[in-house]
Amino acid sequence: MTSVKFLADENGIFGFEISGHCSKDGDDEAGKIVCAAVSSAAYMAANTVGEIIGDSMKADISDAFMKISVENPSGKAKAVLEGFKLHIEQLSGQYGNNIKIIGGANHVKD
Repeated sequence: MTSVKFLADENGIFGFEISGHCSKDGDDEAGKIVCAAVSSAAYMAANTVGEIIGDSMKADISDAFMKISVENPSGKAKAVLEGFKLHIEQLSGQYGNNIKIIGGANHVKD
């Protein structure tokens, strides 16, 4: 199962952490769809924030794990992260057995 944890503080969303995606569960087609959709959206959000908008961020990416934390996110970066969150929430509505959402606007910054 893919878990997506949204990182937010009193100023709003500033990042996300994804784990468990791209598991090697064999023939689980829905799991593969979720993995591809989440991975693609996460990379697009991270690249847009870092490369297009130019906000400074920390990234930790390894096998089946991705954490993005934006330092002092601009309004544009927050909008991209909110869009990513909305996308993940909609995927969860379709593939609830394959994706778990943790945290949100009330999650305290680590």
